[in-house]
Amino acid sequence: MTESVERPAPGVVRVMTWNIHGGAGRDRRRDLQRVVELVRRHHPQIVALQEIDSRKRPPSAPDAFTFLGDELGGNARASRLIRAPDGDYGHALISSWPLAPARYHDISYRRREPRAAIETTVETPHGQLHVVAAHLGLSFRERHHQALKLARIVRRGKDRGILMGDLNDWTARGSARRILDRLFPGHSYIRTFPAFWPLLPLDRIYCQPRTMLSRCWTDRNARAVSDHLPLIADLVLEDGP
Repeated sequence: MTESVERPAPGVVRVMTWNIHGGAGRDRRRDLQRVVELVRRHHPQIVALQEIDSRKRPPSAPDAFTFLGDELGGNARASRLIRAPDGDYGHALISSWPLAPARYHDISYRRREPRAAIETTVETPHGQLHVVAAHLGLSFRERHHQALKLARIVRRGKDRGILMGDLNDWTARGSARRILDRLFPGHSYIRTFPAFWPLLPLDRIYCQPRTMLSRCWTDRNARAVSDHLPLIADLVLEDGP
């Protein structure tokens, strides 16, 4: 792995969202340690990970949700959407700062794959930050339904908040993107999929107010780790109460 990037400046909160594809890279080998090393390289204080998969792991391997939560911050809220005898599948929000008890919102659509949004509050050194993490579905109508639900969740939040995750919106004027872009004037637009030749901005970070978003970037080294590139952003928070 390449050398570490600079740490967040004082007063800056660094966030990351990444679909880790179960930790399987181009070599098709599951290796969560590679995921941990790449995330740590960027020093994010809040991380949303999608497609965490603890199924079909060797008997000696740790649970993926527990391992990633412990290694990447120690404070985690996980949505284990698919439970099986040999493990679970879903997504998680992890932070190095304390998290309030999470609310798990069912955003599933009809009989398609179960989906949930994780909503919590992060106690940053600069005050509270409302955070929502999600992984949207694969059909156009499904994502439209889910984006409307996310909009209602976000509107109930505090003045300062972020929404991040894998939107799966690949059309130029995707329904979910159109809804959320209006709600969040401050948002990323970086191509993250497929990792080996990114063409689509599937992974997004939204923030309010828009002035919070200082910069965002990705890391091409992730091509060896997942089929998505991670999305990282620096947010500037004025000290709150």
